[in-house]
Amino acid sequence: MDVLSDILDVLQLRGTLYFRTAFTAPWSVAVPAQGRAARFHLAVQGRCHVTIAGAHDVALDPGDMVIIPRGAAHVLCDRPGRAPAALEDVLQRSGYQGEGVLVYGGEPEAEADSKLICGHLNFAAGAEHPLLRALPAYLLVTAELRARAPWLDELMRLIVRQMFAASPGVTASVIRLSEALFIEVVRTCADQDPALRGIVEALGDPRVGRALGLMHRSLERDWTLERIAREVGMSRSRFAERFQALMGCAPMSYLAELRLQKARNLLAGTPEPVQRIAAQVGYRSPAAFSRAFTGRYGQSPRALRQAPPAADPA
Repeated sequence: MDVLSDILDVLQLRGTLYFRTAFTAPWSVAVPAQGRAARFHLAVQGRCHVTIAGAHDVALDPGDMVIIPRGAAHVLCDRPGRAPAALEDVLQRSGYQGEGVLVYGGEPEAEADSKLICGHLNFAAGAEHPLLRALPAYLLVTAELRARAPWLDELMRLIVRQMFAASPGVTASVIRLSEALFIEVVRTCADQDPALRGIVEALGDPRVGRALGLMHRSLERDWTLERIAREVGMSRSRFAERFQALMGCAPMSYLAELRLQKARNLLAGTPEPVQRIAAQVGYRSPAAFSRAFTGRYGQSPRALRQAPPAADPA
């Protein structure tokens, strides 16, 4: 099993919004915070400065990309220090309706000096995982990094070509490509943050990676710390220590959270009876499952299923 792919399936990573921009100096746009979202900005032409949550300043040259995985507020501009216009005002003044190119900045007739491709990916409501906690304020892809990561470079090139092709099906194509792009960026940029590096190292670790595969593949099994450690050929204490060091949490805490997250997805997305879902994620008693689920999410499994679905952020 590809554990990273399954993790992102559990978190329900989905591309939702993509557009191109053509900005003419002077310009500066304030993008508001958005929970459960990862955003990216890929520079196609000109230089773009990105200030994230008022603390991190990043300069993008053509071919560079920044991913802001926590949905933090940020400012895009041609030159640091410009007073930004709110994104909502920019959209209103430009008349942008969600299709074509967002044009903004100086003289409308002037040739745009900054062009970007911007994207927005969402995670499921209630999504939680050590990977999400490990993601830093931003991940930066530079030309140097692209040269060392051919798969990532090719994905970025494909997205640019698709966005400028304006052919039928381009939206669906870019959505799928950007989801793959996020996976490649996480792998390639792991060294940019120690916690993220630990998660990626855990996935490839002969013992911890195998344990993660066992959990993800066989949630229904009656796992104990001793059984998992025995399966991967380690003592209980050494396995628990190694898992904690790489993943940032205890093995059984990881398993408990994974089970409840999978159950939440099944409750929201399938008509399976609650009792059957409880068994599928490793609970022998529906009552124990209901107590654990309610303690984690603040509502019972049946109440969650009966509640109207949460609207995706715009």
